Amino acid sequence: MAKHCKSSQDGVIYLDYQSTTPMAPEVFAAMEPWLKDGFANPHSAHVPGRAAAAAVEVARDQIAAMLPKGGRVIFTSGATEALNLAIKGCGLPVTALATEHAAVLDCVAYAGGAVVPVDADGRAAHVVPGPGLFAAMLVNNEIGTIQPVAELADQSHAHGGLLLCDAVQAFGRMPIPEGPDMIAISAHKIHGPKGIGALWVRDGISLTPLMHGGGQEQGLRSGTLSPALCTGFGAAVQVAAQRMEQDAVHIAQLWDHAIAAFSEWTVNGSTTHRYKGNLNLRRDGVDVGRLMSECRDIAFSAGSACASGSGRPSHVLSALGLSQTQAKSSIRLGFGRYTTLAEIDIAAEAINRAAEAML
Repeated sequence: MAKHCKSSQDGVIYLDYQSTTPMAPEVFAAMEPWLKDGFANPHSAHVPGRAAAAAVEVARDQIAAMLPKGGRVIFTSGATEALNLAIKGCGLPVTALATEHAAVLDCVAYAGGAVVPVDADGRAAHVVPGPGLFAAMLVNNEIGTIQPVAELADQSHAHGGLLLCDAVQAFGRMPIPEGPDMIAISAHKIHGPKGIGALWVRDGISLTPLMHGGGQEQGLRSGTLSPALCTGFGAAVQVAAQRMEQDAVHIAQLWDHAIAAFSEWTVNGSTTHRYKGNLNLRRDGVDVGRLMSECRDIAFSAGSACASGSGRPSHVLSALGLSQTQAKSSIRLGFGRYTTLAEIDIAAEAINRAAEAML
């Protein structure tokens, strides 16, 4: 059994797992030596440098073991950089689903690409990818909907194209399907450290670097790698691999408990093709801004943390066909490994009580 990790902080119940996850104790323990004594540059040729480089490669192998065969892992500062490298570096025309993360959609806009719709559940709506690069998120960060990535990859390949999969919300939580040509992942979504992610690239695919300099990371990313962050990422993956089935059972129990507790709310997105650690809900007449103010002891979200404060309704919920009013009456609850049933009960009681007071 894994060591206990508090899912609360200073009395606040944490239900924002899509934004970030609590660091696993095993991850902190793995990183600590590299933060204290293992400070050498992993690109240096001396003995401590070679030791740091070896730790980086161990982490790379740990991450690669959870991804398809026949590719390489390129460390990045996070998934945003990984997605930018994939889209801008491949040199192909790009198309993406309307519900993709802003890191994809902004790159698509920058590249003059296209966006295609999804159905009311947030699933790809009879999309037939063309000969360029098609971007599809395996698990949506706002609504948890799971895309048929393997099928989309087959369609892309049949038309001479490639498929980029943003697997940030899926990696370490479920098996990654075969088929994608590039896969973006991030450590802090699986109880690892912030500031480290990776792009998996299928063998034979060439990319142009975004940054130029020493070319330390396989000629595609200049800059000094952090052995501590890489080691933490590897440790988080190793723990996730060991606990995947156990975590899935626990999260399914939390989902069932939460669905029953929020019976007056409507679920946004698919309830069948869905990662159950994500519960996006709406209730007519609820002012989400006021709700969050009334429930300050609960950390939850009105959508993606990356878009918080913009004042705009969620582009994901809009893509499902929801009105601005419905989108602005929606909340996102995210839970996982360290969440307890008692925390779901306490949060549901507080949120429901505050919502009822508005109606």
